[in-house]
Amino acid sequence: MTNYTSLLKDYDLKVTPQRVAIVEELYLNGHMNIDDLYKKLLAKFPSVSLATIYKNINAMIEKVFLSEVKIPNTKSVFELVKAEHAHLVCSSCGAIEDVTINTNDVLKDASTLSKFEIKSTNIVFSGLCPHCSK
Repeated sequence: MTNYTSLLKDYDLKVTPQRVAIVEELYLNGHMNIDDLYKKLLAKFPSVSLATIYKNINAMIEKVFLSEVKIPNTKSVFELVKAEHAHLVCSSCGAIEDVTINTNDVLKDASTLSKFEIKSTNIVFSGLCPHCSK
């Protein structure tokens, strides 16, 4: 079992029951939007507010412990920070999967072609997952 308390402390984040629960849910589910996260936490903490969830998510993003994944035409989802990767999103069922790719070539080409100094990436591929493509 993962020690969520230690993970939070490693990122200099105050350990609260709500934060531990957020980390646990994201660890178990991979990617979650605020509404789904709120529903899960409400079951554990009946008095938790949506504002509390937002406040905690934002604090963890500031410490680069969580990242926001912006997926076109849907609500953003959040995940624990991992090595550089892209996301595969099923356009039928909405499933989200990580795929490890080397983004260096993509960043280099985009930077060279555009003269932009790129600070971050959010690569999302959409299509049909194996289940929906049957």
